[in-house]
Amino acid sequence: MQPARATAVAHPNIALAKYWGKLEGGHNLPAVPSLSVTLAGMATRTTVEVAPGLAADELVLGGKAAAEGERARASRLCDLVWPGGLEAAASGAGAADPAAARPRVRILSHNDFPTAAGLASSASAFAALAVAADAALGAGRARAELSDIARRVSASAGRSLYGGFVELPAAREGEPSARVLPAVEVAPADHWALAVVVGVTTEARKEVGSTEGMLHTARTSPYYPAWVASAPAVCRRVRAAVLARDIAALGEACEESALAMHAAAIAARPGIVYWNGATVDLMAAVRGLRREGLAAYFTIDAGPHVKVVCEQASVATVETRLASVPGCLRTIAARPGPGARVEP
Repeated sequence: MQPARATAVAHPNIALAKYWGKLEGGHNLPAVPSLSVTLAGMATRTTVEVAPGLAADELVLGGKAAAEGERARASRLCDLVWPGGLEAAASGAGAADPAAARPRVRILSHNDFPTAAGLASSASAFAALAVAADAALGAGRARAELSDIARRVSASAGRSLYGGFVELPAAREGEPSARVLPAVEVAPADHWALAVVVGVTTEARKEVGSTEGMLHTARTSPYYPAWVASAPAVCRRVRAAVLARDIAALGEACEESALAMHAAAIAARPGIVYWNGATVDLMAAVRGLRREGLAAYFTIDAGPHVKVVCEQASVATVETRLASVPGCLRTIAARPGPGARVEP
């Protein structure tokens, strides 16, 4: 008998080689490969409760009813989890018909870190939802299927299904089979005693969402074709550095990937600038640490926060330096963590 309620926890991931850009034609397929690390130290906890008496699914985020767009994305994911939903979407038939029999659900989700602010909250949110919905609805899907489902709603969420170091390949344009695209684990969480220290520069939501920003960049930035052409080689360098546990090679590639991504966005018409003053000052502080002999490197997603990649032995020094920068509200220290999972 299928359980009627399940709670799952998932962690955000930070892309070391950035994902920025989708293929045309829908299906939320990435135009470039990306490689991330799933982070313990920040988490989303999501409960899915089957509630057949509801007229429509309900979604509560952080204690507040979600906006209609957010609720619709959550419902879409549950439709795909429901038996037959993913298969219909992968074949191009659409998920609506098999999902019509799905019972409605009530979803309660909470992040213990800033939401929609460039800290991959959608990654952990949809990864947790995929796992919780699968358990509550009794679908029994494989991990790769859940990764593919989460990726269809939020590309980075496909990576948070797995722990440690995770790659989401680029899609193969024009091939129907490319619609099925789960992430794959490159190395487990205990592969490397790496750390990521986040310098939080605001608690507010960002003005331009990631999906909106990357679509605008793809359509208007003269730098976007160069970004798509160069990103695969950078991703290969990141993967090789992770497997070799080479912090210098990893850090150099991380910074190159982040700055190239933001350069493409800044060059869009009109330009998208996710940074604030503290972002720039934190980058300078990280480079200052390197001049002093500490192996520390920055990366920045579609938001104003700076993530510093270093080894775990350097965390206290990095946190102290970031905290001294005006505009850095607080720091969050994280390390490679597990994938999404159901709570007992």
